[in-house]
Amino acid sequence: MSIKIGILGLGTVGCGVVQVLQQNAKDIQTRTHCDLQIKAILDRDLHRKRDVSGDFLLTDQSEEVLHDPEIDIIVEVMGGIEPARTFILEALKHGKNVVTANKDLIAVHGHELLDAANEAGKDLYFEASVGGGIPIIAALKESLSANKITHLLGIINGTTNYILTAMAEQGREYAEVLAEAQQLGYAEANPSSDVDGLDAARKLAILASIAFNSRVALNDVFVEGISKITREDLTYAAELGCTIKLLAVAKHQDEGIEVRVHPAILPLTHPLASVNGVFNAIYVVGDAVGETMFYGRGAGSLPTGSAIVSDVMRIARNLKSNSMSSINCTCYLDLPLKSSSDFYTAFYIRLLVKDEPRVLATLALLFAEANISFASIIQKQRGKDQAEIVLVTHPCREGALQEALDSVKAYSKVLSIDNVIRFEKDYPES
Repeated sequence: MSIKIGILGLGTVGCGVVQVLQQNAKDIQTRTHCDLQIKAILDRDLHRKRDVSGDFLLTDQSEEVLHDPEIDIIVEVMGGIEPARTFILEALKHGKNVVTANKDLIAVHGHELLDAANEAGKDLYFEASVGGGIPIIAALKESLSANKITHLLGIINGTTNYILTAMAEQGREYAEVLAEAQQLGYAEANPSSDVDGLDAARKLAILASIAFNSRVALNDVFVEGISKITREDLTYAAELGCTIKLLAVAKHQDEGIEVRVHPAILPLTHPLASVNGVFNAIYVVGDAVGETMFYGRGAGSLPTGSAIVSDVMRIARNLKSNSMSSINCTCYLDLPLKSSSDFYTAFYIRLLVKDEPRVLATLALLFAEANISFASIIQKQRGKDQAEIVLVTHPCREGALQEALDSVKAYSKVLSIDNVIRFEKDYPES
């Protein structure tokens, strides 16, 4: 069976898709019993140099790809919301199956696109939208579908993981490492999507929707970036036997779904603590399977191309067996979402105070009035009249912590609250 493919975009990822299809063509044909052929590729710049070539039409006219009756599968690797959204809807309308790597689009318009695919009776797959080459979406939709997923924790942004790893291992400051990441190509010239946590939030919205079978929108995700993390915080974390990661957290609890992205202090015994550099990992807990972890390169031409081509192969098998649109949208529940004030976790709090008697006792009283106690305390002398105090609380409601911090800010002996970081436990709560 011959299956024709059209590709929208021939940048880094598009070239990776072409390369994977070409270099593994024989194995792909053996595994799918189909001959997959690239028929046409849409690209805005027809004259730029590329690392790939082949017997396909290269065009800047979308109709030559989207309206070609011989093309069975459209691969969208343009990025951005528009015109990608319009092109995918048009492809589905013209009877094409679609594979996309577009996390922005799926996070914001996934519901609309999946509904359109179901109405058209076609497949819409998006494995590469989260975790690059890590097969997490197929695992959640298929391999782990017999489970009720209770916890999903992930390091799903390579830029921030590179920055925090370098800061921790080399004792360097945030701004210096960010500049290096930009020079190496790990961070964009405008890195806000990564360092402010928005990239990870988009991915978490996708993962949580699938894991919990309930729609989670991007705006539902609490987001906090890494720009406030300092060398001192990482030093204190190490002293506590921990490290700091930008963590994506999703929990399915009796009172609802909890979804948040923020820096988190992790004990070194946690499986995610050793995920360093640009690597990604997703830690999933199911009621039947227990703890599992998926690890690999979260971006790059060939890792992302691997995930895209695996989706293309899945659609090819579906075409061969005439079983399209079987597992598109899995959000059949409508679960409530927890407010951030009801998040329940431990906290690391770093303060600069006047080095005077009864200051620590007063702080303990202010937190006790909010029903918060301390698991550990670190105090360091900072000059003649000042002390730096790190408080690690027992787990508490976030709303209660904010009440306590309001009282602490009003305490005249507190010079500054320099950082507040959530502290994730070694193992998930039952």
